[in-house]
Amino acid sequence: MRIQLIAVGGKMPGWVEQGYAEYARRLPPECSLALSEIALTKRPKGGDVARLIRAEGDKMLAAVPKGARVVTLEVTGRPWSTEQLSSRLDFWLAEGRDLALMVGGPEGLAPQVQAAADERWSLSPLTLPHPLVRIVVAEQLYRAWSILQGHPYHK
Repeated sequence: MRIQLIAVGGKMPGWVEQGYAEYARRLPPECSLALSEIALTKRPKGGDVARLIRAEGDKMLAAVPKGARVVTLEVTGRPWSTEQLSSRLDFWLAEGRDLALMVGGPEGLAPQVQAAADERWSLSPLTLPHPLVRIVVAEQLYRAWSILQGHPYHK
């Protein structure tokens, strides 16, 4: 299974790139994690932001691998514990489909991306900065995988 983290935004600080890369590289090939960045469209003052969000959403959906399970990251999604995420990861691995994790921009996900979701996942009821979400997702996926492998990282 390949996991595609599809996120709106780019030009992340070095600490974000390093943190994400550290955990992504720890995952094995059978559970690889790759990042697809969708450029954040400049928000002109008084512009049609809803139109821009829809356009970003179309680009996000175009980046989803064919046949992949789509999981949106939303504050209103299901708040999984690490153990529950490990169970979900086990299910996703057994299912054999690729996985697309969707992270929206500052205004959230486009309606068409939300409509395409097979599942919705909430990292926290807190609003997290989008750069930090990349690191948290990568680390939690690695932690969930380590639980499945009986690796001592989780302890």
